[in-house]
Amino acid sequence: MDITIVGTGCMKCKKLEEIVREVAAEQGVDASINKMTDIKEIAQTGILMTPGLIIDGKVKLAGKLPSKEEVEKILKSS
Repeated sequence: MDITIVGTGCMKCKKLEEIVREVAAEQGVDASINKMTDIKEIAQTGILMTPGLIIDGKVKLAGKLPSKEEVEKILKSS
């Protein structure tokens, strides 16, 4: 699974990365977790507000910090 955390490095973006890493480890998900911080690259994804979450090339979340439970559901369904 290829997971990308989208954001310029704000507090919410860092928290999303922390939650995603924690959930992936708990679920035993074999994932490559990357960060996308370049504004031009972010704009090409269609994400207008950060933080954002892209899994296997598909935008799964944008513009809000999800709960740990929401991230668990997103990873399970991906």
